[in-house]
Amino acid sequence: MFTIGDFAKYGRVSVRMLRHYDALGLLRPARVDPVSGYRSYEAGQLARLNRVIALKELGFSLEEVGAILDERPGVAELRGMLRLRQAELESALAAAAARLAEVETRLRTIESEGTMPTDEIVVKNLPPVRLAEMTGVAAGYAPQEIGPVIGPLYEELCSRVEAAVVVPTGPGLAYYEEAADTAPGSVLVHAGLPVAAAVHAEDLGGAVRIVELPGVERAATVVHRGSMDDVLPTAQALARWIDAHGHRSAGFARELSLACPEDREQWVTELQEPLAP
Repeated sequence: MFTIGDFAKYGRVSVRMLRHYDALGLLRPARVDPVSGYRSYEAGQLARLNRVIALKELGFSLEEVGAILDERPGVAELRGMLRLRQAELESALAAAAARLAEVETRLRTIESEGTMPTDEIVVKNLPPVRLAEMTGVAAGYAPQEIGPVIGPLYEELCSRVEAAVVVPTGPGLAYYEEAADTAPGSVLVHAGLPVAAAVHAEDLGGAVRIVELPGVERAATVVHRGSMDDVLPTAQALARWIDAHGHRSAGFARELSLACPEDREQWVTELQEPLAP
């Protein structure tokens, strides 16, 4: 038998915590002296203490811990709970990291307001282009919503083009539309590569379409350097320029990939925003 102090030492918990577990009925002492009220514990009770601590650390309330222990879970069941909780925590960490990245992008946008030279913005004609494209739906137009959709689309499209021994006639071009028959705010993402007239959809597989993207008479364009995760300051500078010069946007900006090295911070992308007549 161990005194409550010794049992707390071997269990790596506090005496106060053991008293709390006793009060809740989670871990009763093996014996309580009827005169002094001193609690004594047996070595075998360390197994239950370990389960209480493990389940508590997994995020279960003490009430839930008691209910689980009443069902006498085995080691395999506890391991399964641990893996499930591990996946939940990893998901929460990824979501928190994404939110922090979004806040950082917004802060950089605030810091860069009014610092981008407006002489970098050029109004020009965009010629029509024949594209081999694949499409997907993003939940919204924010970079963190577009990125996970357009990245895999381009990977698959480039793989199919390479397998068909087709040589694109120019850099990749992405464009966007409001997605019909989906959740409000959803965006239809088009990932395209320009191809010659001799290339047909059946050459590239059923998921690839060949489209004739019409030209644009006037588009306000600006070059963004760096990852598209950080495109917000550039896009908003373009929006402010359009408004300041009395123009009106005629849709989502197209994105012409001028350079896409492995290091995303070295990317060069031209934003092309169509202007209303």
